[in-house]
Amino acid sequence: MKRLLRPRRPLTGLLTAALLTAPLFAVPAAAQPAAAPALIPKPVSQRALSGETFTLRSWTTIGVVTSSKARKAAYGVAERLSAQLRRTTGYPIPVVPAVGTIRLSTNGPSSLGAEGYQLRVDHAAVTITAATPEGLFRGVTTLRQLLPAKVEASTRQAGPWKIAGTEISDSPRFAYRGTMLDVSRHFFSVAEVKRYIDLASLYKLNKLHLHLADDQGWRVQVDSWPRLTTYGGSLEVDGTPGGHYTKADFAEIVKYAAERYLTVIPEIDTPGHTNAALASYADLNCDGIAPPLYTGTDVGFSSLCVGKELTYSFLDDVFREVGAQAPGDILHLGGDEAHSTPHQDYVTFVNKATALVTKHGKRVMGWQEIADTTLPAGSIAQYWGTDDDRSRELARKAAAQGAQVVMSPANRAYLDMKYDDSTPYGQDWAGLVSVKDSYNWNPTTLIPNLPASAVAGVEAPLWSETLDNLDKVEFMAFPRLPGIAELGWSSASALDWTTYQDRLAGQGSRWDVLSVNFYRAPEIAWR
Repeated sequence: MKRLLRPRRPLTGLLTAALLTAPLFAVPAAAQPAAAPALIPKPVSQRALSGETFTLRSWTTIGVVTSSKARKAAYGVAERLSAQLRRTTGYPIPVVPAVGTIRLSTNGPSSLGAEGYQLRVDHAAVTITAATPEGLFRGVTTLRQLLPAKVEASTRQAGPWKIAGTEISDSPRFAYRGTMLDVSRHFFSVAEVKRYIDLASLYKLNKLHLHLADDQGWRVQVDSWPRLTTYGGSLEVDGTPGGHYTKADFAEIVKYAAERYLTVIPEIDTPGHTNAALASYADLNCDGIAPPLYTGTDVGFSSLCVGKELTYSFLDDVFREVGAQAPGDILHLGGDEAHSTPHQDYVTFVNKATALVTKHGKRVMGWQEIADTTLPAGSIAQYWGTDDDRSRELARKAAAQGAQVVMSPANRAYLDMKYDDSTPYGQDWAGLVSVKDSYNWNPTTLIPNLPASAVAGVEAPLWSETLDNLDKVEFMAFPRLPGIAELGWSSASALDWTTYQDRLAGQGSRWDVLSVNFYRAPEIAWR
């Protein structure tokens, strides 16, 4: 486990908690109305209710109205919100099976979809209505931003707890809105991954892609091949001690993410990026000789042995066990930078590997290179190009087969790219990526002649070759990750750099309370 550079408080329950700090009862006429904060992602529609302010009081309750089917999940959203508000305000704020002064309902119309919600704040109540507990949670994350930043604190704070009157109707543009954390190059503990989950879920992301296996380390337990973790996971970049997740560890991560409505997508990168596996088992190598463990940062030198039947028995076991640990419907098989695998061997390999993924009931996801093969129905290709013709061709080729495309352009969405020449860590092979560069693009028009209907959404990958602790991860992810989240959630017409700058500036005080080690980009007037 890594030591953090400074102590951190857990973010457990933060998402739900922050949302609930809405005012309960009418404010006296002489009271100053609360100012409506700017939200990220920007909602589909929002209007101010003039003269209305809600104040959270000691007698505030959270009422839940839901069906028996949704009861457990809806109450989970309410209880986590209540727990955070109790810590911050010192008020009891019980959850009750009735109409409260904060009203959470999953009895909204089905037209809201899985993640849509309606939120109303007036002098008497805060009301969030959705069709599902997930939609309720998205509404709670919005409510959290409507509250003063101090609601994010882990200790009791002084009031008042006011929220300006408003009406919001909201739902996402894309169904896929993700971030990727590379835990292979440098390993991150369960607690550190939870911290990243908490921060990501603040901005309505719904996918956590974990890069679990690469040349430098294998991080997830596979009982049928135990040396993958005991030996292949023992080191990381620069030769420092690595680590891995036991099945209990991984289950804890999956559960924690699910409670915050992020689906974990496990990635086992193949046929390249496999030195940790090849070092662990000599028989996986074509020559039967295991290479040493690798702790550098080069890519493209390793490959599974395409001609060996053992390779596919190995993958069958790995995909079965890893897929069973991640209940979502997607398994990512990598497929990038297989420079040591001849092209025809690559095609042969991916066609066999994708069949194994679908055999275990999962949809195939892979980096853009898999478009050179025959993709099964329901596949997802992840675009990581830098506006180059070859990458664009692969995205269009995937779409032509009926696959969806997740947009992760490296020169815009890769969070490990340096902000500028002075950034103390990160990489620059895809260029320097400022906060503006990261935000100022449209997922459906970036690639010419790629049908908009083929774009599943966006993902912001964060590779950890130079990031050996969570402080550095946060510095590279914030403030860029919220911008990618907005590209995934908000309508295209809402995307505007000038107004986004102002809304982003307002997040700084919240991150200060949360002890986020964010980059104070000079182009943002932080307040």
